[in-house]
Amino acid sequence: MAVLTILNENKTFKDAEEITSALAVHGIEYERWKPAHPVADNAPPEEILSAYSSEIEALKERGGYVTADVIDVNPATPGLDEMLAKFNREHWHDEDEVRFIIAGHGLFHIHTTSGAVLGIEVEAGDLIRVPRGTLHWFNLCADRRIRTIRLFQDTAGWTPHYSESRVDENFQPVCFGMTHFAMTS
Repeated sequence: MAVLTILNENKTFKDAEEITSALAVHGIEYERWKPAHPVADNAPPEEILSAYSSEIEALKERGGYVTADVIDVNPATPGLDEMLAKFNREHWHDEDEVRFIIAGHGLFHIHTTSGAVLGIEVEAGDLIRVPRGTLHWFNLCADRRIRTIRLFQDTAGWTPHYSESRVDENFQPVCFGMTHFAMTS
């Protein structure tokens, strides 16, 4: 299950209902999909999409998404560091960023309009929707693996637009279980 930390306030939430409520205040949607479908986390993408087809269709209807795919990032992924460099700087997108985690771990940082920075560590079973225009960045956790179902409203709209604020440089790119804290500048 996800762990949410409001970094500026040093508050941590581990209960799904508390996480959902705390994120909703900032327009971020969080759900915990249970029970997980009996499909191996290393199954072919088509099998995963088929297993979650009813949930995917419901999300498509709810959010106007037109396509879904599965991405698998792991330590052996060619160009992993270059790929991560695109997303570990504060940016926003022209469309929602929707991810359902199949395996591995990741860390979304959200820079809210109030100035607070939220850290959301996600793992298998977590669904997160970061609305278009929301300032955020993403890092992998220590296992450097994440496999997710991604949904798109228009795949061309998923280009990062960088804020150049450099606020992301004030936070270590590690997950909460690995001593996550704001660095002093």
